[in-house]
Amino acid sequence: VGAAVVVVGPMSSSPIRVLGRRRRKMSRKTQDRRGDLSAMATEALSSTKTVKAFVQEKAQSDAYSVKAEASFQAEAKRLLARAALIILVTFLTTAALVGLVWFGARPVFDGSVSVGELSQFVVYAIMASGSLTGMAVLFGTFQQVAGATERLTEILDTETLLPLPANPKPMPVPPHGRVKFDKVDFAYLTRDNEIVLRDVSFTVDPGETVALVGPSGAGKSTVFALLQRFYDVKSGAVLVDGIDVRDVDTAVLRKRFAYVEQESVMFAGTVAENIRFGKPEATDEEVEAAARAALVHDFVVNLDHGYDSVVGERGAMLSGRRKQRVAIARALLKDAPILLLDEATSALDAQSEHLVQVALERLMAGRTTLVIAHRLATIRDADRILVFDEGRVIDQGTHDELVAKGGRYAELAKLQFRLDAPAEEMAG
Repeated sequence: VGAAVVVVGPMSSSPIRVLGRRRRKMSRKTQDRRGDLSAMATEALSSTKTVKAFVQEKAQSDAYSVKAEASFQAEAKRLLARAALIILVTFLTTAALVGLVWFGARPVFDGSVSVGELSQFVVYAIMASGSLTGMAVLFGTFQQVAGATERLTEILDTETLLPLPANPKPMPVPPHGRVKFDKVDFAYLTRDNEIVLRDVSFTVDPGETVALVGPSGAGKSTVFALLQRFYDVKSGAVLVDGIDVRDVDTAVLRKRFAYVEQESVMFAGTVAENIRFGKPEATDEEVEAAARAALVHDFVVNLDHGYDSVVGERGAMLSGRRKQRVAIARALLKDAPILLLDEATSALDAQSEHLVQVALERLMAGRTTLVIAHRLATIRDADRILVFDEGRVIDQGTHDELVAKGGRYAELAKLQFRLDAPAEEMAG
């Protein structure tokens, strides 16, 4: 009987291991399908106006149905595997129990084992079989959880491509606000290592306003990304206050920048929370002071709940110019020495642009400022303009100097100001 137990035990546990591994793979697949379904739902719901404008409701619904069916099939297979595991383990343990009773009855007939001893053994066998079945269910659940968390562990185990310095250098205090690009070459890995910046060199002195101008794809936004060390240069160096950005703590580095994007990001909270995002510990008085400077206070006080008014997901309750002004207030509150403006007024009408420009001028006062702009009228007063083309700085100077040279900038300025003149006459 003992030998039978030794044989039956491994025979019963083997299917648990095999089917358990299958359940783990199925659970991972189920999580992948659920992720695809959730991602599509989020994307479609956040783009409702676009979907309706292009009359793509049915196409989106059909695509969602396909993903929902794939998710359902993956879940159904997982549940079938779970049921098969329980059925198989129950059958094996019951069959093993019957076999043991049959083998155990023979010694009783021979008189070598008493009926009481056999009964005692059967009770133990029933208890063991119940435990084995429970263990099978627990093991299956464990494999399901392991499959579901596999995606998370992959993300957590991902190593950064930006090596952190073992002994980061301290940044100078107080900050100077000096920026320098020294013979920088850069390529995005996702673009087959196509060179985006080629031998780019320039310096921005403390308090200076420098504009970056050029066609889309010329590398202007990449300059901002490299400054904040979202990527590392392929060759050359990017220095902030005389320190290579690769040699400092990224958190310390990024505190030196205030960033206003072309499409300002709003979070699903209150106006005050969105402004305070740049400085979480700021007092209500500091938030209001930043809001007044950014021309936010006047429209906020007319909202139902003032600074406690909810802006909605992605700032849906605010207009474009109001979102931009809230973003400027956020940057003002952060009070960083270097300001990065990425086409902050390009999507606004003339009146809105004027209001935002007034707020920007207050933000730029006393700060080192780098501005990306397609509308040249917004950068006429910049201390210096860098003209980018195909990843290179092909020219630099003031607005008047570049126009007098008659190069690429002069052509662009001539075209823009000629097109803008009729609009200004009509507005007048």
